Amino acid sequence: MTNTYETIRLETDPRGIAHLVLNRPEKHNAINAKMVRELTDAARHLATDPNTRVIVLSSSANTFCAGGDLAWMREQFSATRATRIAEATGLSAMLRLIDELPKLVIAIVQGPAYGGAIGLLSVCDIVLAASEAKFALTETKLGLVPATIAPFLVARIGHANARRFALNAGPFNAEEARAIGLVSEVHALHGLAP
Repeated sequence: MTNTYETIRLETDPRGIAHLVLNRPEKHNAINAKMVRELTDAARHLATDPNTRVIVLSSSANTFCAGGDLAWMREQFSATRATRIAEATGLSAMLRLIDELPKLVIAIVQGPAYGGAIGLLSVCDIVLAASEAKFALTETKLGLVPATIAPFLVARIGHANARRFALNAGPFNAEEARAIGLVSEVHALHGLAP
């Protein structure tokens, strides 16, 4: 089974493994409003699909996900309060859908995962990362805090770690991500297979 989207790919193989792939390589798989809507639609479909046993979340580029698309974020600065609330609510609802999926969700992180990508990883059951992967909550460089993803982040890595990483924007490596509970296992890049 294959569904057609613009910012993601969704294919389920005969074994019941759904491959949910972030697919904006030209933008380093940055999250925008369309990706949020498409991930929401895919999560709703996968939740009730009797042919899906496991979901593997990966990406189509060297970067797992650069976080929020800067053009989308700039639009939010000039948007009405109601529009900003609607966009944040949509992102939060998408993360909650993935978090509550009645199927196992495994993320494969082969490269950098920044900002909103950390939110996506926080709602996966298992996160496998390449030893070369880098992580950061980069919103603070823009004068923002990762408020929308914060509940999921805190649930995953705890209050102290969430404060530490959410407020300084500093990068951390895969082993550090594993130590705080964001990543489940670290492997050599060639050992990861979507």
